[in-house]
Amino acid sequence: MGAGHAHKLYRPGHSPVHALPPHCKLAAVFGFVLVVVSTPRTAVWAFALYALLLAAVAAVARIPAGFLLRRLLIEVPFVAFAVLMPFVVPGEQVVFAGLSLSVPGLWGAWNVLAKGTLGVAASVLLASTTELRALLLGLQRLRLPPLLVQIASFMIRYGDVITDEMRRMSIARRSRGFEARGVRHWGVLAKSAGALFIRSYERGERVHLAMVSRGYAGTMPVIDEVRADRTQWTYAAALPVSALAVCLLGWAL
Repeated sequence: MGAGHAHKLYRPGHSPVHALPPHCKLAAVFGFVLVVVSTPRTAVWAFALYALLLAAVAAVARIPAGFLLRRLLIEVPFVAFAVLMPFVVPGEQVVFAGLSLSVPGLWGAWNVLAKGTLGVAASVLLASTTELRALLLGLQRLRLPPLLVQIASFMIRYGDVITDEMRRMSIARRSRGFEARGVRHWGVLAKSAGALFIRSYERGERVHLAMVSRGYAGTMPVIDEVRADRTQWTYAAALPVSALAVCLLGWAL
């Protein structure tokens, strides 16, 4: 099930975090993110403690800070959205550096940035320490609907296939002297997108026929069963339980 190769997000290793069963890590990350989202935005110190917890997990997993920070760039669009909030959210205004900023907008921007960054960081740590195939098996172990697991499996497996097809089409265009330099070239790009869709659809049909000929009946077989003992669940629960303690303290204070 899933892709037969390691993804770019995955960083091979032999740390205690790598050794945890995937469904334990999935449950731990989900619990951690749920606690972070439930934390009041005014408890600034709580988010600093959450960041320290993630830094401790990264240290145990031997994930370099540079590797983690580069993967966090995926949240740049959310950062751009948060930057606009102090200018568009109505409410009490405060002047800073000659700019009139909304106080509710500032708190909203902080809320989005803090919680979003922590959630993305936790997800990056999960992907960095767990192979994609193992993640799919973990989702199946957590009783996620089989159809959703299959969709995720096919998406991961054939995402790179379609990307390679796009790369080959791009090379073919460049070899014929084509360079998209303006609006007048959009028609060629639109035709390329249509050709890519047709090729992907045809390949999907061929893959489906090949699967049916091999006995596929709507469900994917479980190649191996991943189990976890009480000790492993305890190790995995350390992150969300610690975060929960911080969250409850944040509400109490």
